[in-house]
Amino acid sequence: MEQKNKIMEKPEVSKSLAPIIEKLEKLSKIQRILIFCGILVFTFAIFYFTMLSPKRDEIEKLELEYKQLTAKLDVAKRTAKNLPEFKEKMNKADAQLKIVMQVLPEKKEIPTLLESISLCGQDAGLEFILFQPQNERNKQFYAEIPVLIQVTGKYHNVAIFFDKVARLPRIVNINNISMKVDQSKKDNSLLTSCTAITYRFLDAKATAPPGKAIKKGRRR
Repeated sequence: MEQKNKIMEKPEVSKSLAPIIEKLEKLSKIQRILIFCGILVFTFAIFYFTMLSPKRDEIEKLELEYKQLTAKLDVAKRTAKNLPEFKEKMNKADAQLKIVMQVLPEKKEIPTLLESISLCGQDAGLEFILFQPQNERNKQFYAEIPVLIQVTGKYHNVAIFFDKVARLPRIVNINNISMKVDQSKKDNSLLTSCTAITYRFLDAKATAPPGKAIKKGRRR
């Protein structure tokens, strides 16, 4: 019975397609080709938007990630290439800083340094009229300490004094030099005035920005 029903259904299917087939047969060859091409285009469009388009988006995303990773890799390679040069510059800067730290005294060394400047003048045969340290002038990481100096003595004695000061292990600059004949002397002595400037490192408290106090531990 089932086979008979199937055999009976076939004519019904063919009958339903018959009008379509009949219409196609009435069309010209060119029209049938155009319809066939349209069906192909429609089928391809469905395939593209359901299968190829999502894959294409995924491929473009992967290509973008690849380019980004490649760019990061290039930066890493350049950094690695310049690392030895960077380390060398850091080592040189560290060495220069150590040299500067050796010639800039700490606060506790300032009295000794000022005494050394005074001894340089005495050893050069000069008589001190004035030796007056001034207030410190704070800079970025160091402070200038000016000292007003006035001595009397021969020109070559003054030159020896300046030479001795220049040879001190700490930095001392002599500025604002003025000389005139010492009227109180009868041996052609000169009254020499100058400003000796030495320097020292500032501690963390001194270099802290205004309004930001250094934190201290709580007492228990």
